[in-house]
Amino acid sequence: MIEVEAEEKMQPVGPTSDDYQGIMNKANKCLNRHKKRLDVAKAKKLKAKMKREERRRKQREADALGEDAPPKQIPNTLESLRELDRTTVTTTNAEDLETDEFSSYFEKSYVPKVLITSSANPNLKTRLFLKELERVIPNSTVFHRRQAKIKNIIIQATAHDFTDIVVINEDRKEPSSMLISHLPEGPTCFFRVSNVKLTKQLKRDWKEITNHRPEVLWSNFSTRLGVGIGRMFASLFHYEPQFTGRRIVTFHNQRDYIFFRHHRYEFKKDGSKAALRELGPRFTLKLKSVQKGTFESKTGEYQWIITNKRHKMESSRRRFHL
Repeated sequence: MIEVEAEEKMQPVGPTSDDYQGIMNKANKCLNRHKKRLDVAKAKKLKAKMKREERRRKQREADALGEDAPPKQIPNTLESLRELDRTTVTTTNAEDLETDEFSSYFEKSYVPKVLITSSANPNLKTRLFLKELERVIPNSTVFHRRQAKIKNIIIQATAHDFTDIVVINEDRKEPSSMLISHLPEGPTCFFRVSNVKLTKQLKRDWKEITNHRPEVLWSNFSTRLGVGIGRMFASLFHYEPQFTGRRIVTFHNQRDYIFFRHHRYEFKKDGSKAALRELGPRFTLKLKSVQKGTFESKTGEYQWIITNKRHKMESSRRRFHL
């Protein structure tokens, strides 16, 4: 009787590989596509549960023996398997960046002055998006474009000592693209905009956004093109943030998608920890082209461009440009 109880305790608890294989065999023999899809999903959940149980078993064995748990396996991702780019910026080849179009900004020779405008007759959400960008970017002004051409706006903006111009275009009543042109000599970058969430949609109060100059963080830009884009984003903001406002603006690159976030950090009462509170807006950028000089739709010289179709530059999923 005692031996039988010991054998029952030694039997594995939870799903086994036989259970998983049985569900997969059932799915392979099933001719109904809907039922087959459900069986495959069930098998995947079962396999994930088996992995969790295996990790817990190893942890219990290590605790019983007084040993350290086995190291956690890091899964391979597209980011970790990224192909090495020849233009990756290192400490040895970063000297050329000191003489680019934004070098005078990083030398603190001028204070940025940004003009923000949109396409003709923008929708309500686009107008609200412009207002929120004006609150985020210090020393910026929203200009209602009406029927004015971008070339004429750039000429007037340069004459009024604006250092950058941001143009928000829309499609189907949603902000769809962003054009940033550094004045007076460029460059001009064109981005696709997606996943726009305003402060109200994030259930935040716009009154929480103070007038303090924010701190700008741009991360995971590793190539020469990516570092140039990061420097362009930084040049839109004042080079001396006001830390008393506790505002942070983040441009984070992940697989060539640039995620914009606007936070305010708050300290605990004892001052030991800090928590982030998102203020909004929130959006995602995808670089489409980099043009030399200011905006020129017909005769502009492009330094970098990617098409909407399957391009040779997108032949590998593990190749990223930023």
